[in-house]
Amino acid sequence: MHILVVEDEPHLAELVRAHLSKIPFAVDLAASVDEGTALLRASRYDAVVLDRGLPDGDGIELLRLLRAKGDMTPVLAATARDQLTDRIHGLDLGMDDYMVKPYDLGELTARLRALLRRSGKALGALLNVGNIALDTVQGSAEVAGKPVTLARRQLMLLETLMRSAGRVVSRPAIEASLYRIDDLIDSNALEANVSRLRRILQDSGATVSISTVRGVGYMLAEDKKP
Repeated sequence: MHILVVEDEPHLAELVRAHLSKIPFAVDLAASVDEGTALLRASRYDAVVLDRGLPDGDGIELLRLLRAKGDMTPVLAATARDQLTDRIHGLDLGMDDYMVKPYDLGELTARLRALLRRSGKALGALLNVGNIALDTVQGSAEVAGKPVTLARRQLMLLETLMRSAGRVVSRPAIEASLYRIDDLIDSNALEANVSRLRRILQDSGATVSISTVRGVGYMLAEDKKP
């Protein structure tokens, strides 16, 4: 999952990114309306966490930008503006949820997951395909009931593929879910992660496998029984 956090307090922004990265989500940061606008035009996000009081204006402008082009990406306001009229105004303009600072990072995560489930972009915290079980909250995976050690990016890749099991996921969609926009990505980085994950699943006795659809992307599906 690829999340945009628009927050001008550097310490809080890094705390939110560090927390959400453990889920694991790929998180981009913007500190102003202008930066947020540029990122929204350059990339697609699964959800946006939006502060309203930004140095160059009201974060609500980013919400207007999304909704004006028919983009219904879930938007969660996390702001110091605690007046009822502010909340009503934001919700009327298309905000999906509203939190008032200071907020708990655990609650922020739970609300994001609820928005993602509601929008159909997430199927829940516990995923099962074949004999693979993935707990996206704890960041842990099992094959046939036995724990499997995966690196952070491998967990993110597995989650992305499991959420679309049986369907091809394009390379750009996978890269968007794994990497922040400012990450320096080697041209073979995705192939390397797929190769490592494929080998780990095979060595662990998984009943699913990752197929390469040349020129398109990758697909996770249960192995056909002979």
